Parts: sequence; C-alpha cells; structure tokens
Amino acid sequence: MACSKTNTKSNAQTKHAHHSPQQSELISGEDPFELPDSAAVFFANLQDGQEVNSPVHIQFGVRAMKVRPSGQVIKGTGHHHIIVDGAEYIKQKNTVPADAQHIHYGGGQTETELSLSPGKHKLSMQFADGVHRSYGKALSASVEIFVK
Repeated sequence: MACSKTNTKSNAQTKHAHHSPQQSELISGEDPFELPDSAAVFFANLQDGQEVNSPVHIQFGVRAMKVRPSGQVIKGTGHHHIIVDGAEYIKQKNTVPADAQHIHYGGGQTETELSLSPGKHKLSMQFADGVHRSYGKALSASVEIFVK
C-alpha cells in the first residue's frame, strides 16, 4: 500500500497525544460508549466501487455525534480515523493504532486528501473518542475504491 496524507480544512496537527482514559473519563462523568440509536459515520463523497484519481478527496460524514479534537472524553463526541487496506473496524473500546495504515484525524478534521497507489483499495472510517478508543462497528463504514 502506498499512502500519504494531506489534511485540509484544519490547521490542527494530526499527531495525537496519549491521554489517560481514567483521567479523561472524569471530565464528562458519563459513559462515552452509550450511543444514540441514529449514530453513524459515512463517506459523504465516495461510493463503493467508485473510480477515483489520486490524491483521493475524502469527506467524513457523521450523524447524531459531534466531531471534536482529541484530548477529552466527552459523551456524544469524537474524531475520525481512516484505515487503509486493513480491518473494517476496530473493536469497541480498543485504541485505534497509530501507523501508516491507521490515519488519525485528531484535530477534528472533516475532510482530507490521501495519495494512494493505482489499483483497488479498501478505506474504512472509524470514529473514536477523545483518547482514540474506538466506538466499534456501530461507528464505522467501509468503501472499496479503484484508483486510476
């Protein structure tokens, strides 16, 4: 997989700091994994099987949750991650890895551009809390695209 990222619509850094979940959970006092029934994430501008050019412009969609930069665990909020050519989702409460395949948008970005090599790629979106713990399958979405 050849992949590089360019972030748009945000001046925030995408590198994330590691925070203590116990410390962060005290901030909100609520269970952050209790989700509204209508909560969902989606690719706002990509469809399964779509043919695209690189860099691939990606718009992150979210319903019944609010996008917020990483740092604090606040019920009903989180930020996006893209998994390139990997798992469709990260199990709930597991931390999303930080590597070339798991791209964090901890600055609260709502869109990005990814440089991908020609061919078929699976992109999976994962929404996670303020300390990068996954909301699981309920807040994940995947598309398969073909890069020209």
